[in-house]
Amino acid sequence: MTTATTSPYAAGRVVSDETVPARAAWSAIVRRGRLLTITDLHGNQAADFLVYDAHDTSVRYSAPDTIQAQGNIFLTTGSVLLSNEHTPLMTVVEDTCGRHDTVGGACSKESNTLRYGHHTFSQHACVENFLAEGSKHGLGKRDLVSNINWYMNVPVEKDGTLGIVDGISAPGLKVVLRAETDVIALLSNCPQINNPCNGFDPSAVQMTITEPDES
Repeated sequence: MTTATTSPYAAGRVVSDETVPARAAWSAIVRRGRLLTITDLHGNQAADFLVYDAHDTSVRYSAPDTIQAQGNIFLTTGSVLLSNEHTPLMTVVEDTCGRHDTVGGACSKESNTLRYGHHTFSQHACVENFLAEGSKHGLGKRDLVSNINWYMNVPVEKDGTLGIVDGISAPGLKVVLRAETDVIALLSNCPQINNPCNGFDPSAVQMTITEPDES
């Protein structure tokens, strides 16, 4: 842990502050009450995200529960990330981007070849990031569920079709999450180069955990 200081994103003691390179993965245990800030350093970078109860990883983020409870497929300030037990895992307490995707899913080698051709099979993808990083916490393929895509722009057309289009993020925009219980946060800094979710140029994000000042 670092010494007491002021986070550029949330007042309090910085517990960790890491730059996640383009295409890389990251994970951490975020204790109850602490804040996790995800900053899009260069803009237009999708950050795939999963979250689990740190004491029982069978309790994990549930897209259906979260969407149903808030009546919206997009996440923003006030959105509560609910588990498959309908319990709160994290809450979005600040969002300077505006909305984030819950339905686009994570890219994989298999989905890349289906969408973009077999020549893409060797390309790194988010599922591989999740599996490699999740293994540090005892998580495997059966533990992967529908994920959140911070900063990814997936509009829904009137006929119900989805599109992955140019992002609405910009350099320095952030989303701040408060842990409602001890959680394992798992992130893939998306390596996708075959669609505009990363502006065809994956870039770094910043992951900052703070212990808020007591009010």
